[in-house]
Amino acid sequence: MISDASLRPVQKPLEWKLPSSRKVAIVCLITTETGLFSIFVAAYLFYLGKSLTGPTPRGVLELPVLSTICLLSSSITIMLAERAFSRDRVRLFKLWWLVTIVLAASFLAATAFEWHKLIYQKGLTISTNLFGTTFYSLVGLHATHVIVGLCLLLLVFIFSLRGYVTIMHRERLEMISWYWHLSTRFGSSSLLSFMSSDAESSLSTRHAQ
Repeated sequence: MISDASLRPVQKPLEWKLPSSRKVAIVCLITTETGLFSIFVAAYLFYLGKSLTGPTPRGVLELPVLSTICLLSSSITIMLAERAFSRDRVRLFKLWWLVTIVLAASFLAATAFEWHKLIYQKGLTISTNLFGTTFYSLVGLHATHVIVGLCLLLLVFIFSLRGYVTIMHRERLEMISWYWHLSTRFGSSSLLSFMSSDAESSLSTRHAQ
């Protein structure tokens, strides 16, 4: 008689596969950039209120609510674009990807307008005081990430219009999406920092009175 053990299917040992090199690279990048950005935020908050001369945050800063909404909304639109691409809905993918580009460009335009106003109307430059140095360093770092992300978004959109983006590039689009989510999270962190500076200035004003 044949035993039951001999009739059982032979299970193949599970093979361990190396993780995607692209995903490992983008995770390392996100970790490094998050640490770097955290240092800039900490420096901005640490030196808040320590400037010997004006202007102060309360006197010149306006909360970038509209531009932040555009940036955070772009995180949703790129997610919708990625989902449409995975379902092979190319036209919808292009539409949501284009909306993401428009929102990103709107954010950068609002940031450029804000900087122009601060420099030429409020007299705040990177060398004015500690506040100016930490503010422009923080916002400039974030704007640099957004510019890099926008360039990647534009390249993908141009290639998609020419039919060069296929399902084989799904992982690469996912990595760009991860990077873009990182940029939007930096934007929300910057907004929270500016809100903290406004609250700090309000408290300082009350104590002075």
